[in-house]
Amino acid sequence: MVPICREMSEVDLQKLLEQKSASAARIALAKWVESPPVQRLILAAILLNALILGLETSASLMADYGPILIFIDKACLLIFVIELAIKMFAYRGLFWRNGWNIFDFLVVAIALAPGTGPWAVLRSLRVLRVLRLLTVVPAMRKEVAAFLHSIPGLAGVMAVMIVFFYTAGVLATNLFGATHPHWFGTLGASLYSLFQIMTLESWSMGIVRPVMEVHPWAWAFFVPFIIIATFTILNLFIGIIVSTMQELSTLPDPDEEQSRHEDVKETLTRMEQGLADLRRQIERME
Repeated sequence: MVPICREMSEVDLQKLLEQKSASAARIALAKWVESPPVQRLILAAILLNALILGLETSASLMADYGPILIFIDKACLLIFVIELAIKMFAYRGLFWRNGWNIFDFLVVAIALAPGTGPWAVLRSLRVLRVLRLLTVVPAMRKEVAAFLHSIPGLAGVMAVMIVFFYTAGVLATNLFGATHPHWFGTLGASLYSLFQIMTLESWSMGIVRPVMEVHPWAWAFFVPFIIIATFTILNLFIGIIVSTMQELSTLPDPDEEQSRHEDVKETLTRMEQGLADLRRQIERME
């Protein structure tokens, strides 16, 4: 069984328990919806819904089993709606302080949009419900957290890449635009061609060698561009993300910290009880 990610939900539940205005019914519902059996049911519903959405793309399967597939799809959606409704009732304002809850709400809300009229385009976005796996599976959640945490560092690399691409695009337009207008006739065309070259997709036989038939020295432009753009800047992206993931992996686990805190609290309580018993025995002896 895939382990369920509990960090954020346990934090929300702890905050709810600390609220004096929280009723017993709200606390009971919150504990129930965050319990492992219920979360496993949600995970199973997400996986089943992902399978159904894939099967619905087959015209032959829809012709034979369309009503059954649609029924299962709606049943899964009903489970998601009930889960969110219980969480919204139990957590109230705390629900909207958790970014993952907001993500779940938006994904389910899109699925509830009408399938006809101007909203028909949103029907194709039902597949976004599969992204709820990001809020349930710990490994996926940590990957997303690492990527979001690395955005500030990536922004600097992105700025360097934009400057480099713009400079190379202007230079390529001036050098090759007159002879190869299809690839380098305008700045936009040059930027797109350079992006294709950066991905190494048909860069040699598709673009560079035809250009070198007219400009034999063109390799002196394209080879340094590939080295800088592909093997340097892109590796910086990967390096920053990997470094961020390693940094996050060294942080203490909230569950372990909470468990340690509870163990220390329990030990102190026992020590206080022992001291109280010892004090009473001493008073009796006196």
